[in-house]
Amino acid sequence: MKRFCIDVAPANPKNTINVGALRISVLTPSLVRIERGQWTDLPTQQVWYRDLGEVAFSWEKKGANVRIKTEKAEWVISPGGRIQEVYYQGKPVSYRRGNLGGTARTLDNTNGAISVGRGIVGRGGAGVMYDDSLLLKEDKVLPREKGSTVTYCFAYGHNFRGCMQDFYAITGQVPLIPRYVLGNWWSRYKAYSQEEYLALMDKFEREEIPLTVATIDMDWHWVDVLRRFGPSAKPTPSKNLADKLMCLVMPGWTGYTWNTELFPDYRAFLDNLKARGYHITLNVHPSNGLRSFEVQYEDMCRAVGQEPNGKYVPLRFGDERYLHAYFDVLHHPYEAEGVDFWWLDWQQGTHSDVKGLDPLWALNHYHYLDSDRADKRPLILSRYAGPGSHRYPLGFSGDAAINWPCLKFQPYFTSTAANVGYTWWSHDIGGHRDYGKDDQLYLRWVQFGVFSPINRLHSSSNEFMGKEPWKCAPHMARIVTDTLRLRHRLIPYIYSAAYQSHSQGIALCEPMYYRHPEEKMAYAVPNEYYFGDQLIVAPITRPINHRTQRAYVDVWLPEGTYTDWFTGDIYEGGRTVRMCRGLDSIPVLAKAGSIVPTYAPGSTTVDNDQPMVLRVYHGNGQFSWYEDDGESKEYQRGVFTTTLIEQKECGQEVFLKIHPCSGDSSVLPATRVLRLDFADIVEAQVEVNGVPADNPLHELEITYAPNEGIEILLKNCAFRQNTPIRERMIDMISSFQGNNLAKQLRWARFVRKHPFAKVRAGRSVKACLKELQDMFYPCKK
Repeated sequence: MKRFCIDVAPANPKNTINVGALRISVLTPSLVRIERGQWTDLPTQQVWYRDLGEVAFSWEKKGANVRIKTEKAEWVISPGGRIQEVYYQGKPVSYRRGNLGGTARTLDNTNGAISVGRGIVGRGGAGVMYDDSLLLKEDKVLPREKGSTVTYCFAYGHNFRGCMQDFYAITGQVPLIPRYVLGNWWSRYKAYSQEEYLALMDKFEREEIPLTVATIDMDWHWVDVLRRFGPSAKPTPSKNLADKLMCLVMPGWTGYTWNTELFPDYRAFLDNLKARGYHITLNVHPSNGLRSFEVQYEDMCRAVGQEPNGKYVPLRFGDERYLHAYFDVLHHPYEAEGVDFWWLDWQQGTHSDVKGLDPLWALNHYHYLDSDRADKRPLILSRYAGPGSHRYPLGFSGDAAINWPCLKFQPYFTSTAANVGYTWWSHDIGGHRDYGKDDQLYLRWVQFGVFSPINRLHSSSNEFMGKEPWKCAPHMARIVTDTLRLRHRLIPYIYSAAYQSHSQGIALCEPMYYRHPEEKMAYAVPNEYYFGDQLIVAPITRPINHRTQRAYVDVWLPEGTYTDWFTGDIYEGGRTVRMCRGLDSIPVLAKAGSIVPTYAPGSTTVDNDQPMVLRVYHGNGQFSWYEDDGESKEYQRGVFTTTLIEQKECGQEVFLKIHPCSGDSSVLPATRVLRLDFADIVEAQVEVNGVPADNPLHELEITYAPNEGIEILLKNCAFRQNTPIRERMIDMISSFQGNNLAKQLRWARFVRKHPFAKVRAGRSVKACLKELQDMFYPCKK
């Protein structure tokens, strides 16, 4: 049986024309495929699906060129397969200008910004993807004929989502990841003992910091192999230079046998973590194959047909028998004992035993397909290996340095990856390498991590580099702890966005220009992004001014009214605002009408039957709340629910309707406890299903049946208002570190220049606060 086959669909013959050396397939009204040289219907490493239904189109020869026309787009193609002209809805567009970037293989050994290459989308209105990747046939990876070229050209104008939906249609959907991965991860490159690791988990529980994933880095297996097993344990490097260097520096880089000095009873260790509700991943570096000291050596030799004579079993992607044994012998037994997924830490170059096959892509592909067994959702953690890698979540961005430039780059790097469909990056939150201690940097990194796809705390083995919150200064530790608790509470909201990413191709972290493509400012805020469809996030990635105790970020707000999640400040949009924040928050803006479901405070699990909170910002809006069992593939058989929540505002009344859930309600409790948090309403008369509520607005907790829904009406609402500007200014100046007499003199000068009546009439509060802060102590650039 072929274990690693994939379902594919060649192009519809009715959509295909042959012109000279070219074969051109019209895949959608906005996408064509142009082949020159070897024509193939086989899937490739990048593209699996080409039959997306019959497309109405016309074509003609225009001189030597071919002109293809659909209801949306037009392409002029040369005899050599070059795209000469592209039109979208009758207007010329270009893939040569305005490309908005893509992503990179890794952030290993970086110290700040790097090139992210070209993405699919661009301001020019067209995009191309060149597919020179290898062919897939059953379990085999085959080379292409030399000189063959395949070009995919997308014509979409500024409909960036539409472009990426066509990309997903040919490369595959973003998988629905398990819900537990959206919580907090503990990870560290450190040789923990079994007792030490479990004691650390005890400490996290005492500190009431919820974790969902426990990562054990490479020291779970034997590392000091030459000392323990002698010269026969010396690894045999591959042709990759990086692998040769690693074999010299760390001969125990690859391993599959538990270190019984550190883990005397690893099965009990795994059972303990499982009993706490944690999911487990182990780090592996497969480059050096299997050596004779490993406990699986004889079984592996028998499985691959090799004599167990002490010679190592090399890593071979071109050997079907080896591939089966690699999983059956080395990985499946540990999975049966409690390992949920594997962290594939490949850093050893791009050469393998199959010509042209990148080992990173092969590991991602085969591991992910192998993990798609029984009723378990497949999952890996690994680096990016080119277009199509979104099929193999999650992404591991590698070992970034601990510095401000690296933090500053990551929000842009994360959201821009949506331009190549790569929506589930996981970063080393807090940074991995270099040895500076900066609690403020760590705090800002965690604040970004909470509003990023995966929040995985990580660091190297230096004794003083741990990312445990309690190792910060006390006031920092409190903020980090509260921030990590918030991440766990946000899982219901993030998981709904994960389903949206799977079903509609909408990234959790999406650049501002996706929703506002005609706004110039949407392209000028690279570190600002949508986090789901209800929130805008702008991480702070610079140090505070130590005298003002604030740092700032310039935030562009689209038209509308926005409320800050943390401060409660209210902003009118259609402008750029310099937002200054202390250490306790970053700007997270909810537009009027936003609805965000969360777990209740104190939550430590990811189950559906626990108390929930619905945070609501008054206005007109809606949210689709997605729920399933969080881990199995039952959702593919319709075992899930979506609950539409609508909010309407009219004058001083706000009407909130939680519709009956749609779908299979067996995944939900029969009754649900839900606290309603109207974040920007101070006071109101409350009716629940037409009956006056027993509790006041800010103690409003209801119990209802999800399959029946519920209606809440707020009458005579008193809406939250910003604190008067004079009070805000005095509070701000009071926190400045400096001479109070000097403050008084400058305050008097400011008041003479800006009478408060004038401020209220013509200047924004934030503009005055910025000028005032700059007058006292300018923020550092």
